[in-house]
Amino acid sequence: MEWVYLLAAGLFEVGFVLGLKASEGLSRPVPSLVTLTCLGASLWLLSLAMRSLPLGTAYAVWTGIGTAGAVLAGMIMAREGVDPARVACVALILAGVVGLKLLER
Repeated sequence: MEWVYLLAAGLFEVGFVLGLKASEGLSRPVPSLVTLTCLGASLWLLSLAMRSLPLGTAYAVWTGIGTAGAVLAGMIMAREGVDPARVACVALILAGVVGLKLLER
């Protein structure tokens, strides 16, 4: 179950970053509320996952999901550049996340 918590925490982390962008420096009330809600949910779910996962693994996977998700969301939703080098870098991040899952003790 801890991996489900961690995956959800990572997805809320992506929501947090998207909300932070949309809130324009937390100056817009609704996006700011979404941002803070996603942040709280992300940290809470991360704390649940860390009850049984190693600290380094949990944190690396959480940030990896958040980083890769934010880059992909930027490419798709914000029309940031999609080029082979960026896609390859995201693939490397995801490969690291999968590797940490496979090597978990």
